Amino acid sequence: MSFEGADPGTVRPGGRTARVRASVLQAAGDALAEQGFAHLDLADIARRAEVGKTTVYRRWGTVTGLVADVLLDMAEQSLPRTETGSLLGDLKANARLVQRTLADQRQGALFKAVIAAATCEAKTAEALHRFYDIRVKEWAPCVQQAIDRGEVPEGTDVHEVIRAVSAPLYYRLLTTGDHLDEAAADQAAEAAVAAARAGAYLRDRQGGSGASPARR
Repeated sequence: MSFEGADPGTVRPGGRTARVRASVLQAAGDALAEQGFAHLDLADIARRAEVGKTTVYRRWGTVTGLVADVLLDMAEQSLPRTETGSLLGDLKANARLVQRTLADQRQGALFKAVIAAATCEAKTAEALHRFYDIRVKEWAPCVQQAIDRGEVPEGTDVHEVIRAVSAPLYYRLLTTGDHLDEAAADQAAEAAVAAARAGAYLRDRQGGSGASPARR
């Protein structure tokens, strides 16, 4: 998967170039997790990755270009959606994947750093939006299948349901510092399913047209 107008370094060629890219992205992720966005330095990343500074500057150009590529790579490497045959089962799988990622010492710190940077750096914010757009679109078909099975109402916004699953997990990560466990993940999935069944995510909800309830 690629984006039009991607920053330098986001092309995924093979051979030595791919190995260099993998080493640099690993080093950049480690640095983000350890010291945050503000202290990222391309020369330091090159040293960590054991590649030439010229290579890093030529391919990524800026710290924000490198962070964008880190996020793109993470989105592409994330596990595909799980289809269990029920919306609750699918969304629990989604929530537990998010939970495992955020509870991981390295990945959790990395996401905190990127989210913090995105609040004040436009290119990082754009890269973060791209990351979540990829992941939401990957899991949205689970909700469409639930609509087709009659588990939730016609007209349910499939993307909003997926966002509702991960939102409380990110909230805990960023605000309370509570440990994220499977119980928290399951609770988030159950709440999203209950809200979807009740029609909370109907696309025309604000218009007041009153879609029919889910079929039983």
